[in-house]
Amino acid sequence: MTRFVYTAEKNDGEVYKGTAEAQDRFELYNVVRREGGKIISVNEQSGSKLSITYWNRRLTTIKEYDKILMARNLGAMISAGLSLARALAVLERQTKNPRLCATISEIASDVRRGETLHGAMAKFPHVFSNLFIAMIRAGEEGGDLPAALQVTSDQMERMFDLKKKIKGALIYPCIILIAIFGIGAVMMVVVVPSLASTFADMGAALPQSTMIVIGLSNFLVQYTVAAIGIVVGTIATVYVAARTAIGQRVIDFVLLHLPGIAPMVKEVNAARTSRTMASLLTSGVDVITALDITHDVVQNSYFQTVIAAAKDGVAQGQPLSAEFARNEHLYPPFVGEMMAVGEETGQTAEMLKRLAMFYEVEVDRKTKDMSTIIEPFLMLFIGAAVGFFAVSMITPIYSLSSQNF
Repeated sequence: MTRFVYTAEKNDGEVYKGTAEAQDRFELYNVVRREGGKIISVNEQSGSKLSITYWNRRLTTIKEYDKILMARNLGAMISAGLSLARALAVLERQTKNPRLCATISEIASDVRRGETLHGAMAKFPHVFSNLFIAMIRAGEEGGDLPAALQVTSDQMERMFDLKKKIKGALIYPCIILIAIFGIGAVMMVVVVPSLASTFADMGAALPQSTMIVIGLSNFLVQYTVAAIGIVVGTIATVYVAARTAIGQRVIDFVLLHLPGIAPMVKEVNAARTSRTMASLLTSGVDVITALDITHDVVQNSYFQTVIAAAKDGVAQGQPLSAEFARNEHLYPPFVGEMMAVGEETGQTAEMLKRLAMFYEVEVDRKTKDMSTIIEPFLMLFIGAAVGFFAVSMITPIYSLSSQNF
C-alpha cells in the first residue's frame, strides 16, 4: 500500500486536502470518487525511513498548547458555519506542527468517509486523551459540537496553566541545585587535588573531614567514568522505579507527607478532579463515565483510589459526595460539602466548577509563594555545604601556620 496526499473538489465546489492509502493512483481515484469528490492533484507521500519528512513527522512532539489551539479553532470554525470536513482541511493547512498536521489529515479523511470525529480521534490515543475524546463524543451525540470543543479547550488550558505554574515554581530551586553540584564537582576535580598535594608535601596532619573530601576527590579523579556511570545509573534506576506501580505509590506517599508540599498536592488534585468532573458533566457525560475518565486524569494513586470507590458507590446508588466526604485526609472537607450541596440543588456541575476555580486560585497563590518558602532551605543547604568544604580545607592550613610559628 502507498500513501498519497491529494487535493480534491466536491460536487458543491468545496476544495479539500486529504491523505489515503491505496494500491495505486487508480484505486485512489475510485476511493475519492466514492466519497463524492474529484481529484485535482495527487502526490505520493514519502514513507522511506531515510526521508527527512518521515523522521520530522515521527520525532516532532505535539505540545499540549497545540491541541488547545486545535480544539478552540475547530469549534470557532464550526460555529461560523463551516462543515466539519472543511474546518479540518483549514486546520491542516494552518498547522505548523508536522506530526499534528499528519494526524489532522488522517482524521479529516476518516470524517469525509462518514466516521464520527471522536471515532477518528480515538485512533490516536497517544495524541488525544480519553477526556478529550469523551467530551467530543458527548458534543456530537448532544448535537452541540462547537460548545463541547470550547469546553474542552477551556478545560485543557486551565490544566495546562496549572502545570505550568507548578513547573515554574520548581525551576529556580532546580537550577540552584544543579549549579551547586556542578561547581562542587569542578572543585573536587580541579582545586582539591592541588591542595591535597600541598598538604602531603608538607606532612600536615589532616582532620577526618579533610580526609573525607580528599578521598572523594581522589575517587572522582581516578574513576571519572565510574563516577559518571554511578550518577547516570542512579538517575536511570530512580526513573525506572518511579514508573512502576510500587515506585509511583512511594512517590505519592512521600508527596502527601512532605511539610509545606502536602497541602498543595491535595489542592492540586482537588482542582484537577473538580475541573475534569465539571467539564464532563457540563458536556453531558454520565457520572459513571465521568468518574472513570477523571480516575485517569488524576495521577496520584491515593486520589485514584477514592475516585474508583466513588464510582463503585454511585453505581450502587450512593451520592457522589459520600466517598469524598469519607476521605477528608485526602480531599479537603470543602470538596465533599460543595458536592453535597450541588446534589441537593441539582447543580453538581456548577458547584464543581466553583470548587475548581477556588482551588486553582489557591494553588496559584501557593506556587507564587513557593520560591519564598524554598529559598531559606536552599540557603541553609548551600551554607552547610560551603562551610563543610571551607572548614575541611582551611583547618590543615591553620595547623601548618601554627607549627611554623
